[in-house]
Amino acid sequence: MTDRWRLAVVVGSVRRERIGDAVARWFVDVVRQDASPDVEVDVIDLAQLHLPADLGGGGDTELFAERIDRADAVVVVTPEYNRGYPGPLKTAIDSVLVPWNAKPIGFVAYGGVSGGSRAVEQLRPVFAELHAVTVQAVVTVPYAWDAIDADGVLRAPRAVSAAAAMLGQLTWWARALRDARTAVPYRA
Repeated sequence: MTDRWRLAVVVGSVRRERIGDAVARWFVDVVRQDASPDVEVDVIDLAQLHLPADLGGGGDTELFAERIDRADAVVVVTPEYNRGYPGPLKTAIDSVLVPWNAKPIGFVAYGGVSGGSRAVEQLRPVFAELHAVTVQAVVTVPYAWDAIDADGVLRAPRAVSAAAAMLGQLTWWARALRDARTAVPYRA
């Protein structure tokens, strides 16, 4: 098996005035500095997809499912809205079930004083129900909107070490679970 692995980065906010895309760009830059060339990154921006809320398929559901299925690991970039995570992110997660099975999941969260940690704590049991493995290390960016410069670039030097820790865990789990799924298909 190759040491190269695939990481899907899901941008979970679809609001017009969101900063999730800036947070995701920051994280992808950290990944490329830390893990390159071992990791191939696929950024999946939910604002660019149509995932029907009725979960009946259609729209971009199949495309989203294929991209999650191809990934060896997933990082969810999520804001904390009202002590939780966005509804469109829940729709995306629930729109594809099997592709989440036996996948490691990491989180980059942002928000107010908690840095998005309350959103992450709500997402962990959702992914556990989908037979996914969430890694312990998490990246939180408190008051992220204050850390974005005039060019729309997030400056979060304190979060870089947390991102490196999470990437280390994700790398291990991504390779281990990919090899395990290849040897014996996972059955939920």
